Amino acid sequence: MLRTSIYNSVRFSATLSPRCSRPAVSHYLYRGSIRLMSSQQAYEFILVSRPEPSVVLVTLNRPKSLNALSSPLFKELNHALEEADKDDSVGAMVLTGSERAFAAGADIKEMKDKQYADVYKNKFLEDWAQIVRLRKPLIAAVSGYALGGGCELALMCDIILASPTAKFGQPEINLGVIPGGGGSQRLIHAIGKSRTMELVLTGRNFTAQEAAQWGMVSRVVGEGEGEVVKEAVSMAKEIASKSQIAVQAGKEVVNAAYEMTLAEGLRFERRIFHGLFATNDQKEGMAAFAEKRKPNFTHS
Repeated sequence: MLRTSIYNSVRFSATLSPRCSRPAVSHYLYRGSIRLMSSQQAYEFILVSRPEPSVVLVTLNRPKSLNALSSPLFKELNHALEEADKDDSVGAMVLTGSERAFAAGADIKEMKDKQYADVYKNKFLEDWAQIVRLRKPLIAAVSGYALGGGCELALMCDIILASPTAKFGQPEINLGVIPGGGGSQRLIHAIGKSRTMELVLTGRNFTAQEAAQWGMVSRVVGEGEGEVVKEAVSMAKEIASKSQIAVQAGKEVVNAAYEMTLAEGLRFERRIFHGLFATNDQKEGMAAFAEKRKPNFTHS
């Protein structure tokens, strides 16, 4: 389980490089003291905090490389999110980067000298997929560049909120390769074949506004620094106030739609819906509605 403790904003800012831009979360969290999560593992490339008792916020923290996604960073990210997913006090999670870059891509310096035998035998990038196995919702709060692996990381999240500065893209074609972290596969579900084909084959970037028009992101949020993180934390808090069992069931049935035919999906949805009638939260939620009061979910 994860424990929380109180740190002031000066302690938080001391973890950042003085030469580099603050994480996108800074405007929101620097207004007062925050709860930071302490874990048995000290993280070098991410920051983990509790802006709300029921919400975990993970901030990518490689500012000098625009949060390039290295294997060590992903190892830390997977560990932190898995810990949060196991913590019964956590209802939802938020993932963000800096104002300048959510993540500008995978770490090219790490990849450039790798050989086929190495990447194939060691299943390079396969551990990225651990994120999609999380039971609890993960919201991406994207500002600045989300290119290549950064775009793929956002697509792995359950909900994407974007600031007006967000720029997405799959520019791998310019490096003589293709997306390797699921970009071509997840984009086509989000924006269709023609747009995905254009983006994968040309490598052009696209704006937050385009991503919203195409349905890839839920919406473009705010104008000020940190506003997208503030909105993501607020949404996560709202989700965390619901029955955790129902929330996880809702995530499961929505994701199932990608793998099943409509008929199979409808049948699966009904079965999960029926199963929720065995929970205390279903009884409490419907009783509270009938009695015109706020439900007190026990996540049981």
